Order: sequence, then C-alpha cells, then structure tokens
Amino acid sequence: MSRIALVTGGTRGIGAAISMALKDAGYTVAANYAGNDEAAAKFTAETGIKTFKWSVADYDACAAGIAQVEAELGPVDVLVNNAGITRDAPFHKMTREQWQQVMDTNLSGVFNMTHPLWPGMRERKFGRIINISSINGQKGQFGQANYSAAKAGDIGFTKALAQEGARAGITVNVICPGYIATEMVMAVPEKVRESIIATIPVGRLGEPEDIARCVVFLASDAASFITGSTITANGGQYLT
Repeated sequence: MSRIALVTGGTRGIGAAISMALKDAGYTVAANYAGNDEAAAKFTAETGIKTFKWSVADYDACAAGIAQVEAELGPVDVLVNNAGITRDAPFHKMTREQWQQVMDTNLSGVFNMTHPLWPGMRERKFGRIINISSINGQKGQFGQANYSAAKAGDIGFTKALAQEGARAGITVNVICPGYIATEMVMAVPEKVRESIIATIPVGRLGEPEDIARCVVFLASDAASFITGSTITANGGQYLT
C-alpha cells in the first residue's frame, strides 16, 4: 500500500507540480484547494488526483477536511504545507485585514494543518512535514512585511517542531523557493522579469518542478536523517 500525501494549495502552480511529482513517485495524493472549483476539476480530470476543498485559515475546516481525506484514502503520512496568499502593500498603507489574511493562511494555516495530523504521526512513529516558505521569508521584501513575517515564521516553526518530532520518526523540513515561473510571476511585465532574472546567478527563473523534486526527496526514506533543515532553492539569488 502506497503512502498517503496531502498537499495544500495542491492544484495550481508549485502545488500542482508537487502533487504530480509525488504521484509519479508512487504516493497516493490528496490535493487541497481553497476556492477555484474549475481549476480543481480540470486538475483531477488531467491527473486523476483527488481534490478536497477547504480553507487552511480555518482550523475546524482543516480538521474536517483531513478527516475526510483519511476516511477516503487512509492515514496521511506526508503533509506538504504549500498554500499561500499575498496581500502586498507598503507598510504605511497596509491594512489590518491585509496583515491578518496573510498571517491566517501562510502561518496559522501551517499550524492548522499540522496540528490535527501530529497525534496520528506520533502514534504510527512516522511522518513527513514539508513546509513551503520563500526567499522573502529569508531576506525580506519591500511591500511584503506581512508575507515575509509569515514565511519567516514558517522557518521557525519548522526548526522547533523538528526537535519534537525527531524521536517519533517524524521529520520536519522547509523549502524556500526563489522566483518561480508560475502564472503570477509570468504575468509580470517582461522588463520586470528580465530585471529579476538578472539577479539570479543561474540565469533563469525556477520551474515548479525544481521545487517538486526537493519535496519528493524530503518525503522519501532517503531523507530520514534530515530534519529541521531549510532547503534554499533560488538559483543562487540569496545565499544563507
């Protein structure tokens, strides 16, 4: 029986690439999404991966959604906390709502998803938690005080929880992607994209599959000695 992997924000962009890569690696995958029913239906039709709708910002919805996934597929062995949003604004113009929305999804969402799954992983003495942070959680970014703070929080969460899970056979790691060629980035004017690429030593944007390969490795038995680690996947744009 294959292991069960649950990917939040798993039907589009980086999340879709992660879901498909895990399926190709032999996992039974559940892809969570928050709102785009059309994209989710198309994703399932094209990949055969089941999709489940709920907001990671809502703890009770996460608990109920996880229960549904486990009832249909089995206990979740691998959790990829990928769901995230942006509400960018210079800090002097940022509203409380913009701050809270990003915190609720990008930071509290990681807690909301991990907390209900933690007891089962501890009981089974196996688990893989893989959090998707960002280069901007490492270096900060103008106009993203909310996003950078939440993504930096994901890194701290990872390091703390890794210490608690280690003796229970649970690894907890975080990946910090740089600029990836998703729909959002590719919608940026070409001159802006060129200016971004000029700051990346490898000379290109990342591909969603670059991040997906990191996830597949961290989920595997080959990565059992790696926990509390930050994988920086940004083409050399920011070195830690």
